[in-house]
Amino acid sequence: MTQLKESDPKNETTKQMTLIQAINDGMRLMLDEDERTIILGEDIGKNGGVFRATEGLQEQFGDDRVVDTPLSEAGIIGTSIGLAVNGFRPVAEIQFLGFIYPAYEQIMTHVSRIRMRSMSRFTVPIVIRAPYGAGIRAPEIHSDSTEILFTHMPGIKVVCPSNPYDAKGLLIAAMEDPDPVLVLEPMKNYRSKREEVPVGKYTVEIGKGKIVSEGSDVTLIAWGAMISIAEKAAELAEKKGISCEIIDLRTLYPIDRDIITQSVQKTTRAVIIHEAHNTGGLGNDIVSIINDTAFLYLRAPIERVTGFDVPVPFFTLEEHYLPTTARVVEGIEKVLHF
Repeated sequence: MTQLKESDPKNETTKQMTLIQAINDGMRLMLDEDERTIILGEDIGKNGGVFRATEGLQEQFGDDRVVDTPLSEAGIIGTSIGLAVNGFRPVAEIQFLGFIYPAYEQIMTHVSRIRMRSMSRFTVPIVIRAPYGAGIRAPEIHSDSTEILFTHMPGIKVVCPSNPYDAKGLLIAAMEDPDPVLVLEPMKNYRSKREEVPVGKYTVEIGKGKIVSEGSDVTLIAWGAMISIAEKAAELAEKKGISCEIIDLRTLYPIDRDIITQSVQKTTRAVIIHEAHNTGGLGNDIVSIINDTAFLYLRAPIERVTGFDVPVPFFTLEEHYLPTTARVVEGIEKVLHF
């Protein structure tokens, strides 16, 4: 799969944005730059999307570029495939990741395979945007964190920004990529904070993680909404004299093996944090990477702090399902005092 390098903003001007505003700004820039870009999904036009990610775009670019679709996820992805192989660059919004299952067959059977099937004669430059994750008190099926279904699907890349800057940069990189990219957007982070984001065009390289903060005793590996949990846990651990290094993976497939390996070889301990179920979660793959590349450096078994092996529960129990700061601190202390 083609890898696009990170690029700098075209100008130095920045603006305070939330994550959802950064997503909107990225799509606006690309709609304006490339007439092949088409946004499509349920309620994204006149209503501006459930979370207002596409607010104002149909008004600016017209209903032939920002298209309200029927309530059919399989139809949205199937239509996007046809557009992509015929020269367009569709961005398909799935209203919630938990709604993507009717489209799974289209993604697995066609989106991820057309390049191989056609010996690169055809590519599928499609972006699939999907809000995901618990923590906003959404109804059943709205809060799933099933990224593992797609990281085990060669042919499609999976990215997951945790902050506004990365959200815009990764989305633009995905929209310029010649191959399909699933962009997972943590709903809990949509409006949780603002930060300075360049108003011009820039990209964040797909396949590259980031050291959020450096440390020497324990490596914390997370992505999406779990980055803030890792940061809070690291602050509490620091008060106990424990230095934590935090890795934001940013891309879940292809995963940045080097950043994981180098960090764990340095700290000799690792705690993996994700809200998806423990069994079959991406944490298992990360454990395998560490065992393959840093096993002889480890001073303790790798710890995982995850969601539980149950469907994401209703409102009153949702916070009990998600990894908490206290559980992460417990994991940090466990690997430190092994």
